[in-house]
Amino acid sequence: MASSPCGNSNFDSGLEIKTRSVEQTLIPLVSQITTLINHKDKPKKSERTLAAIHRVGQAVSVAVGRFVAVGEAIAAENQELKDEMGQACFEARRAGDAIAQLTDVGSALPSQLDGRVTVFSDRTAMVKAARLLLSSVTKVLVLADRIVIKQIITSRNKVLVTLDHLERVSTFQEFVQIFSQFGNEMVEFAHLTGDRQNDLKDEKKKARMAAARAVLEKCTMMLLTASKTCLRHPDCESARINKDAVFHRMRCALEQVIEIVTEARSCGENRILPASIYNGIKEFKSGVECLRENLYSLSPQSMSSQLEALVERTEDFTDSAYTSHEQRQAILGLCQLARQDTQQLVHAWVEAQSVHAKEATKDMEVAILKTSQSVSDLRRELHKVAVGRASDLLKVHGEQLPLRALKAAGAEGNLEEVAEYSRTLTEQKEQLVETCRLLCHVSGTEPLEITCIHAEETFHVIGPQIISAAQTLALHPSSKIAKENLEVFCEAWESQLCDMALLLREINDVFEGRRGDKRPYLSLPRPGKHLANMKTAKAVKLDAEEQTSMAKLGLELRLLSSDVDTEVEKWEDQEHEIVRQSQSLASMAYNMYLFTRGEGLLKTTLDLFHQAELVDEEKTVVMTEMEKLLALCQQLQMGAKTPVQGKAATFQKVDSFIQATRSILSVVLSLLPCCNKLNRKYKSERNSLSSPQDWRERQDASTPVKEEGALNTKNSNGFGVKSLEQHMAGLNLLESK
Repeated sequence: MASSPCGNSNFDSGLEIKTRSVEQTLIPLVSQITTLINHKDKPKKSERTLAAIHRVGQAVSVAVGRFVAVGEAIAAENQELKDEMGQACFEARRAGDAIAQLTDVGSALPSQLDGRVTVFSDRTAMVKAARLLLSSVTKVLVLADRIVIKQIITSRNKVLVTLDHLERVSTFQEFVQIFSQFGNEMVEFAHLTGDRQNDLKDEKKKARMAAARAVLEKCTMMLLTASKTCLRHPDCESARINKDAVFHRMRCALEQVIEIVTEARSCGENRILPASIYNGIKEFKSGVECLRENLYSLSPQSMSSQLEALVERTEDFTDSAYTSHEQRQAILGLCQLARQDTQQLVHAWVEAQSVHAKEATKDMEVAILKTSQSVSDLRRELHKVAVGRASDLLKVHGEQLPLRALKAAGAEGNLEEVAEYSRTLTEQKEQLVETCRLLCHVSGTEPLEITCIHAEETFHVIGPQIISAAQTLALHPSSKIAKENLEVFCEAWESQLCDMALLLREINDVFEGRRGDKRPYLSLPRPGKHLANMKTAKAVKLDAEEQTSMAKLGLELRLLSSDVDTEVEKWEDQEHEIVRQSQSLASMAYNMYLFTRGEGLLKTTLDLFHQAELVDEEKTVVMTEMEKLLALCQQLQMGAKTPVQGKAATFQKVDSFIQATRSILSVVLSLLPCCNKLNRKYKSERNSLSSPQDWRERQDASTPVKEEGALNTKNSNGFGVKSLEQHMAGLNLLESK
């Protein structure tokens, strides 16, 4: 069971806190109670101290009263929780009253407190009241959290019922009617599960939730076109196979979401992740290094067995038909070196034990270092092989030649060519599936392992679906819906390749120790900001032409932001102001791109407009670089403050914002190589013209120093999932009334 949110085991509520919202709600309460309990036991208290204690106690009591009122209202609306919630609210109110009574010393002088039971004379009573209060409040929050879970389950059940109806429809009219209802239900389910995903504390569960929601998002469009194709061609076997696969995958994803939120263990879904080489090496090195502290922490036999199990896992690399001879020999050589070093360690270890040594001998120290180094070298080589293969595959598959050929052959009704290119696509699928498996071995974190498994499963499933869709088109080459269906599955394949490229970059970041050090752009909206001036808004829907225009702009932003990131990585000084501002702009542009896809932190057009308001520091740096950037930044600044009304005006404003950001990014991209060259030239001239004394001072200053607050620049990078509203209601914009 988890302890209380403050990390103090004295206040263990006996309830596991699984969501950030519950934890964040408890933190202020814990802080106030800790203040009351940990006051200094001075013989005399000043009036100021007494008044402060009184205020804190009363504030806790009032806050608890309001909190309990909300809890009681929730209990009244949910009969199944009424008794439990009522009891928890009663205990919370009683504890709050006790704290108020114990701290009711504000109006009295210290000399008048003799004989009274207060926080000063009865600290034990305060501790008891605090325990009861934290326990009862936590229970109220956890019970309220059950209601959220119930809402998700109810929403899932509605989706399943409608999904069953969709699968059995026999007419287009009936399908359109039911699919409209299905779309609304999926949007509701997406909102509930998206909020839940963001609220989960467990990163592993968040990754699994993200994977399941990604499946649902992509399958919604597939379900639409696959069902329409089946209705248009009811006797086509390949169309039926295509449709059945989509429905099956959606049901599995819906079930996975419920298993995550309820922590169910049915269907073996909560299976243990396959043992990765990265984790195996990490555990092995930990065991080896522990020998420095304790020679008897494990047996020599267990260490040798652990290494052999680790070497056995490398067979996924060495047995692969796609691993080159040189790579295979390098891996086998490093495995053999790790065996030799481990045997030397075991030999030195046994000798140390035979003389009853209490700590590692000199020979053991040398063997420990060599063993740790050899397995680290093995990990580095495996990472190089996996990442290198993935990069090569992405370059080859980026041209999408088999997909283009399948589309062309299907449109011509050429079944022989469809079969030929299907074999080519199947081979590519097998390469990608195996590469995802190798990446899982070197991913470095459990969330990334889950993402690798999701990518593997996606390629494994979508490959055959593309083939069945191409077969359907070849049998009915004049069918527009069959052509559209094939296009949708090909787009899903291409989308997964893009996701794999991002995954590859994250794996590299983890390996190189850059995990989570990406700066957010400087004008990121903060929770609660702008809400005071926010008017009632309503969702509007873009037509097909507007959606296409927005998607094209977003894609251009995405490509430009990637180019900027690539150019920035060439700079030696990653802390240079130009680098920092360029990263900020690239991050801002990437979030705009996510907005055009219905993803990311920008949920409404108001978010988009506010995040484009460049802060003064950022604007000043840009103005000094180029007048053109100044004009573009001013355009963004003024546009953000200009109110608009109506759908057309809102769309035009969004379009102009993205256009302006694209222009800024293009200018920055052209400036970066030049600025980098000038920066290097400046450094070179400064070094050549400086005095020996200056050189020595710089050498002294270059001594590594641990910087305070270095960890504060790190921000976690979440797993992005599209909103299902993109396919159900187009791109939703918020129009100010």
